[in-house]
Amino acid sequence: MRAESYSTSGGPGGRIWDTASGTELHVLEGHRNVVYAIAFNNPYGDKIATGSFDKTCKLWCAETGKCFHTYRGHMGEIVCLAFNPQSTLVATSSMDTTAKLWDVESGEEVATLTGHTAEVLSLCFNTVGSQLVTGSFDHTVTIWDVASGRRVHTLIGHMGEISNTQFNWDCSLIVTGSMDKTCKVWETVSGKCVATLTGHKEEVLDVCFDLSGQLIATASADGTARVFSTATHQCLATLEGHDGDISKICFSPQGTRVLTASSDKTARLWDAHSGVCLQVLEGHTDEIFSCVFNYEGDTIITGSKDNTCRIWY
Repeated sequence: MRAESYSTSGGPGGRIWDTASGTELHVLEGHRNVVYAIAFNNPYGDKIATGSFDKTCKLWCAETGKCFHTYRGHMGEIVCLAFNPQSTLVATSSMDTTAKLWDVESGEEVATLTGHTAEVLSLCFNTVGSQLVTGSFDHTVTIWDVASGRRVHTLIGHMGEISNTQFNWDCSLIVTGSMDKTCKVWETVSGKCVATLTGHKEEVLDVCFDLSGQLIATASADGTARVFSTATHQCLATLEGHDGDISKICFSPQGTRVLTASSDKTARLWDAHSGVCLQVLEGHTDEIFSCVFNYEGDTIITGSKDNTCRIWY
């Protein structure tokens, strides 16, 4: 794969790039501290939300870079955010132990989701937007009804902080990763734990389903990643080769490839079924903390502590 590198250094803010030409289109300026979370309102792609350590979330026009709204109300740093599938709501989670729902159109706060007793570091809408799941440093995961803002279930069982949580495509299952070195699979309707995925020797830092929901990938501080069968809960492949923590993992849209980002300054592309490393993406000069495929699965974007993003074709 060839790579193009774009500097992200400068003041607090976000930048919009044209991935085809590598041109910087807009700089999103206005935050007063680190921008820690960012999301497009896919599949529409006309809006961007940014969450900052300045305790605010901002909504931007992707085309012009204009700021539509500044959402104020969190008492702590915003560390995670997501649009609902309809692009009518933005959910934010914060170090203040709460998550909030905001109206995209009006800019108003819709609900505050309270109940966690420590920082809320992960959240995810289900694919129809009816429920939101949050993961916290209080070792619990909570399922919320979006319409009412009420708690549906609290998923208790992990013995460490929750690193990430995600619904599968048909909304029937939730997977959670934890600092207790395990992942758990939960039934959405009952809130019951149906499996605990073990094998990592250190903290699980990220976890995800593939698009079909048949596979689960886990990333760990032990320098390995694993692919599990959702149905049998068996480990199908162990991805070995990184020389440092693996902080992020994701499947390609087709589910045939796994992408990992590591503190060893590389990202790696793996065969999801055999566990063979297909490519080492080298060039960053510091830890890589973010990696993602584009919609088609033929382009990869990585973000690093070296203040650059790289786009790999």
